[in-house]
Amino acid sequence: MTAVVEPPVARLAALPGVSTASRVAAQADQARVTGRVLPVAPALAGLLPAAGLRRGTTVAVHGASSLLLALLAEATAAGSWAAVVGLPSLGLAAAAEYGVDLTRLALVPRPGADLPAVLAALLDGVDLVVASTSTIQPAVARRLSARARHRGAVLLAFGAWPGADVELSCRLEPWSGPEDGYGHLRQRRALVRARGRGAAARPVSAHLWLPSRDGSLRSAAAHLAPAPSLREETA
Repeated sequence: MTAVVEPPVARLAALPGVSTASRVAAQADQARVTGRVLPVAPALAGLLPAAGLRRGTTVAVHGASSLLLALLAEATAAGSWAAVVGLPSLGLAAAAEYGVDLTRLALVPRPGADLPAVLAALLDGVDLVVASTSTIQPAVARRLSARARHRGAVLLAFGAWPGADVELSCRLEPWSGPEDGYGHLRQRRALVRARGRGAAARPVSAHLWLPSRDGSLRSAAAHLAPAPSLREETA
């Protein structure tokens, strides 16, 4: 009898911990259907491994609070609850302009020394928790990420966060609109880069309007591109 030899891809896919591209895509779709991934704006979806905010993960945002608000918009509009802790300068008017449902947003602007305890309590019952990173010690940060993972919440850190699953950095360009020294600010272009661990290990970047002329977040390019290297940026 002739032995049946499995194709190399089939043998590879059968190994523990190995997934083919089609299986990864199917798992991402299933995660969105079952609610394990919270939605984001289409312009941001390609920057995140599961095309959204996967429950149980920590995402660190660098450079712009506007990007932070944009990440909250679709999820709160779809019914998720969010809380912002330790960011007193974050404006409700700006949040509303980016599409955040303010009726599903809780603010704890100045938790003081209770910041870790407040974050831990919110991670137990809120879908998305935004945290200021200015006073969080690395050991505490890791414990809070573990709590988010256990509770199925998404922890959005504004600033550096050790062991973050995904890091989003944002470089803003000058506003457009005023001409000859007068007029209204209309839109602003931004370059957003994403990198992280696991499925997010390969860096990608996207040009976005943050915001666009109508106040929303929109893509400013036709497709995602690999994140440029430092050599390419300085050339």
